[in-house]
Amino acid sequence: MRRRLFIAGTAAGIAAAVLLLGGLFRGSPAAAPRPTSGEALAADFAAADTAGLVLQLQTALRAAPRDVHGLGLLGLAYQQRARETGDPAWYGKSEGVLRRALRLAPHDLIATSGLASLALSRHRFGEALALGRRARALSPSTARNYGVIGDALVELGRYREAFAAFDTMARLKPGLAAYARISYARELRGDVAGARDAMRLALDAAVGQREALAWTHVQLAKLELGHGRREAAAREARAALRAFPGYVYGLDALAQVEAARGRLRAAARLERAAAQTIPLPQFVSFLGDLYAATGRLRLARDQYRLIGAIERLLAANGVRTDLETALFDADHGRASIALARRAERMRPSIDGADVLAWTLARHDRCAEALTWSRRALRLGTQDALKLFHRGMIERCLARDAEARIWFRRALALNPRFSVLWAPTARRLAR
Repeated sequence: MRRRLFIAGTAAGIAAAVLLLGGLFRGSPAAAPRPTSGEALAADFAAADTAGLVLQLQTALRAAPRDVHGLGLLGLAYQQRARETGDPAWYGKSEGVLRRALRLAPHDLIATSGLASLALSRHRFGEALALGRRARALSPSTARNYGVIGDALVELGRYREAFAAFDTMARLKPGLAAYARISYARELRGDVAGARDAMRLALDAAVGQREALAWTHVQLAKLELGHGRREAAAREARAALRAFPGYVYGLDALAQVEAARGRLRAAARLERAAAQTIPLPQFVSFLGDLYAATGRLRLARDQYRLIGAIERLLAANGVRTDLETALFDADHGRASIALARRAERMRPSIDGADVLAWTLARHDRCAEALTWSRRALRLGTQDALKLFHRGMIERCLARDAEARIWFRRALALNPRFSVLWAPTARRLAR
C-alpha cells in the first residue's frame, strides 16, 4: 500500500490548509541558506516548490538548530507537503518541529498557530480551538487566528461564534482566506447568492496565486453544482484546470460535473486520474460509486476495499475519520450506530447530526433519526443529500406524502445530487 494517502479537510478547513500557510510565509524573514525576504519565500511557496523550500529550511536548521522561526516555517512547509503528496506522515514531522519550537519559545506565534492548523487537518477540532485561542491571546490583531478558531467552531456546531470569528477576520484582513470563509458561512445559512458573491471576491483576491486561484474556482464549481447549475459548474472546474493543469481537486470537480450530466464513464476517467495522483478517500469512494453505477462491480469493490486501508493509515498518523467512515458505511450497507454516535460527539455539527440521522434510519430507528435530521437542517442549509436523508426518514416513519415533498425538494435543488441516491429519490418522488 502506498503511503500517499490523506484526508482533505472540511470545507472551511480546506481553506485553512490552502491559504493559511502562504499567509504565514508572507512578510516573514527567511530561515534559508541564502539571503532572501519573506516575500521571496512566499513566491517559492506559491510556485509549489515546497520540496525545495523544505530542503532550504532543513539546511538552515542544521546550521542553527535553535532557530525558532525556522522551525515554525519548516513545520508549516511539512503540512503543505502532506497536501501535495498525500502522505500523512508529514503531519507527524510537522508536529515534531513545531513542538520543538515551542519548547524553545513557549509563546511563539507561528508554532502555536501552526499546531492549530495541524489539529484542523487531523480533525481534532477541540484541540484546534484551544490552540487557536492561544494564538489569538498571543496576537489579537492577527487575522488568521480568527480563521482557525472559526473553522474549529463550525465543526463543533457552534455556528454563531464561528461566524462572528469569520467576521472579525474579514474586518482585520479582507482577502482570500476571509472571503472564502464568509462564503462558506453564508452557504451554511442557505444564502447561496451571498455565498457566490463572497467567493467571487475570493476569486479576485486569488489572482496571481496558482493553487489558490484553482482552489477558489473549484469551490465555485461545487457551489454551482450543488444547486443544479451544471454549465456554470463546468466553466469553473475548467477554469481551475487552466489555472493549475492536473489539479486533483479540479479533476474531481469536473468528474462530478460529468456525473451530473449523466456521463458516468467520462466522470470515472477523470476521477481515476485524480485518485491515481492522490488517493484521497473522497476520490476513491466516488470512483467506486461510478464503477458500481456503470456495472463494473469488481472495480467498485476494489475501490471500496481501499477505503479501509486509507482509514488505517490515517488513524496511524493521528487523523480522525469517524464521521467520514460512518457516512461511507451507512451508504454502503455497513451502518454502525456506535461509530456514528461517536462521530457526532466529536463533531456535533449539522454534518454530524445528518450522518447519525442517516445511520439510524438505515437501522429503522425512525423516530430517533427524525430528531437528528431536524438538527441537521436547523440552519436552513440547502443541501440536497440532507434533504434526501430527511425524505428517507419520513418514509421510514410511513409518512409517504411528507417523504415525497422532501425528495422533490432535493431533486429541485440538484436533480443529480448523488450517483448512489438520486435515482432512488426520482423513483420515490413520484
